[in-house]
Amino acid sequence: MPKNRTFRILLALLGLLLLTAAFAPLLAPHNPYLVDLSKKLLPMDGTYLLGTDHLGRDILSRLIYGTRTSLAIVLVIECLILAVSLSIGIAAGYKGDIFDSLLMRVSDLFLALPTFILGLFFIGVLGVGLVNVVITIVLTHWAWYARIVRSMVLQIKSQDYVLAAKTLGGSDLQIIRRHILPSVFSQISILATLDFGHMLLHVAGLSFLGLGIQAPTAEWGVMINDALPYIYTNPMLMLIPGFCIFIVVAIFNSLGEMLRENVQNGTFTQAHPHSH
Repeated sequence: MPKNRTFRILLALLGLLLLTAAFAPLLAPHNPYLVDLSKKLLPMDGTYLLGTDHLGRDILSRLIYGTRTSLAIVLVIECLILAVSLSIGIAAGYKGDIFDSLLMRVSDLFLALPTFILGLFFIGVLGVGLVNVVITIVLTHWAWYARIVRSMVLQIKSQDYVLAAKTLGGSDLQIIRRHILPSVFSQISILATLDFGHMLLHVAGLSFLGLGIQAPTAEWGVMINDALPYIYTNPMLMLIPGFCIFIVVAIFNSLGEMLRENVQNGTFTQAHPHSH
């Protein structure tokens, strides 16, 4: 299958996910939070297409609302990481000297430990909950992004058009806004797309461990955690949200890889930060 056709299919699937998240209240056939113990663990039928969970809640409705929850949280996390890393990375790369050394030593502290271990530490300090999960993941991922941004800025600021802008009297803010930020943002956005799936796994993993988003919120990691006692008697309760996570991660990873293939930049040949 041609790559451009594959790319269109992936974009269509992504659009379907976004529409599902945006119109979750209209698409969900039942109230995802309505508890009815008389209907617990019902099999798939015409009324409950994917059955019900241990509290009698409709699984399909919770999956649909979970799409909104998961995508919204990861989108907020990615935006915050980009904002922090762009600010720090551009400042370090453009200013250089002591300022650069100080910021990079701070980032080295955050890169010294695996992200998940560091995440558990911050969760232990901050406590569980949605806001703390967002803060934790931003704190454990900004440093690697900032170093990539810094590397890009060091390359860009030595280009002739940037030097010409300085010679013509352009201020630092003008040069950053017109010449550096657009180029860096376009490339780091591709990296963020590739990393979207990892962020989703991070959120779901913390929720599954009971350290992230808490029940009864409709979120895929929470759904897997709720289904854990029924892994042998009713495994579909875990397999269905797990399959949703797999599909979304696969979509974003494939999109990110295809976008990266079309960008000729040595920055993206570096090892992925989460491989350790």
